Amino acid sequence: MRRCQMLSEPPQLFGGNIGESTIVSGRSSQPTETRDAWNYEEAFSRNLGLIAPDEQSQLRHCRVAIPGMGGVGGLHLMTLARMGIGKFRIADADTFGVGNFNRQFGATVNTLNEPKAKTLAQSALSVNPELEIDSWTDFVDPSNVDRFLDGVDLLVDAVDFFAFDARRLLFREARRRGIWAVTAGPIGFSTAWISFDPNGMSFDEYFDLSDDMDALDRFVAFALGLAPKATHVPYFDFSYVDRETARGPSVAAACRLAAGVVGAEAVKILLGRGTMKPAPHFHQFDAYRYLLKHGKLRKGNRSITQRFKRRIMRRKMIDLGFKID
Repeated sequence: MRRCQMLSEPPQLFGGNIGESTIVSGRSSQPTETRDAWNYEEAFSRNLGLIAPDEQSQLRHCRVAIPGMGGVGGLHLMTLARMGIGKFRIADADTFGVGNFNRQFGATVNTLNEPKAKTLAQSALSVNPELEIDSWTDFVDPSNVDRFLDGVDLLVDAVDFFAFDARRLLFREARRRGIWAVTAGPIGFSTAWISFDPNGMSFDEYFDLSDDMDALDRFVAFALGLAPKATHVPYFDFSYVDRETARGPSVAAACRLAAGVVGAEAVKILLGRGTMKPAPHFHQFDAYRYLLKHGKLRKGNRSITQRFKRRIMRRKMIDLGFKID
């Protein structure tokens, strides 16, 4: 597993205009009494007993990339920041709207129309003013993915559920660079997650994705591959899925479950400890139904069972008039 680079001196931090890319630190902007009172070791001392002192020091020098600061991205960032991870690269071109209030960390009446990446960077710095956080107010695309993952120790996927091209791009580049990648998202009152070992089954191979698939096929493949046991279906009201915009129900409780899972996976990956079960292993925890489902799809979505379920789901979505432009 990947080990973070230990530095002999604290990282040098650069200020600038929040825009395409800015590395920011909050320590210099804090009052003198606050700067003097804040101490890394004390701030994260309650982690000890679950994380060893030398491991905590190691996390301080790890860099995690999180594309997307929406429903799960902001919570992923804040969870990992409170675990003492010291470097982040985040990206999101969107601003907060009222429709984000039910689930997105950072969405408040005071941040309406504010850039998500800038808002979340400041929130993280208010927890750890020594953070090195590279904040992008652009989306990640083929023109900048190389820079986005440069020097990164872990990729945590938080792009929109339907942003299939961006997600595939990020996972391919992470694999090329030998970087572990984790996707964990809210589904109903559950979270489903899969981790990808750069030396194991790839993202496209597990989900059985290809360039010639249409948008509906990609949606079905990702949904069924992420949660093969679909524990949420009995209580999920599909009539609230917006057929035009391809948006569906999503609650804060499930987003927070996803962030907790990411925190546990990140510790194991970054510190090289514990047992990892990467793809083709899948996992889903449903707090509403008291269910934990996990297993192994040896052929990923290419298995006979998964192919059959994909055909059935595609037909049902077409019958419902479901469209993904």
